[in-house]
Amino acid sequence: MRIERRSLLVGAAEARGVVVVIDVLRAFSCSALMFHYGILDLALVRTPEEALAFRDGDPDYLVAGEVKGLKVEGFDLGNSPADIVSKGESFFRGRRIAARSSAGTQGVLAAMAHADHVVLGSYMTAAATATYIRDHARTDALVRGHDTTVTIVAMGFEGVRSSVEDERCGDYLEHLLGVGAGGVGAGSSQPYDHLQAIWECTQDPDIAASLRGEHDYRPKEDIVLALQRDLFDFAMIGRLEEGHVRVTRQDVPPR
Repeated sequence: MRIERRSLLVGAAEARGVVVVIDVLRAFSCSALMFHYGILDLALVRTPEEALAFRDGDPDYLVAGEVKGLKVEGFDLGNSPADIVSKGESFFRGRRIAARSSAGTQGVLAAMAHADHVVLGSYMTAAATATYIRDHARTDALVRGHDTTVTIVAMGFEGVRSSVEDERCGDYLEHLLGVGAGGVGAGSSQPYDHLQAIWECTQDPDIAASLRGEHDYRPKEDIVLALQRDLFDFAMIGRLEEGHVRVTRQDVPPR
């Protein structure tokens, strides 16, 4: 397994192999929570109009996401993990979601240009994502006889400015995927300190402002929830479908 690191939209567009697109604050933390609460699948699109078109075609769809951090008029949900948790399982079980966000969603769509495989990345699903990728790499090595390239893309703020939480989540995933003696990721080759990562996040001026309650669009609970690691034993896999990306849940037994 070969691990490469990229950042922002330009990095997503250049990514090759198995591509993990990370958006901790907040899109793919929201995605993980919605899958935990029982959604069937998730359609990622570029624009609010495309998202709303899914509900126009099928009223059972929920529409979620944001533009510049703010919930879009007419959407059922914004981009807040706290809002999702407050609504709970009864709101999501058996539903389908169409979602648009400014960073993660755009990164997944950009990565589809060259990726063999796209996975949505967050702290909440990091360990399961690493296990999924290691299993995929072993299959590639056994069946095809070649190493797998894994590109970790930290999307940052709107895909144009690096963010500490996405970079540190990328560090954690790289740590989990660390290449062992056999050439397939066995974990632990890259050091990672989650306490230090949380500290760095809380010292970021933008995150600190949210924790002080200064951002109406992003409650402090969003920060706390999004920095929780390894809550769920599934990976979120994206596949291109007629101009959008369909994301499904892939359960991963704990190791």
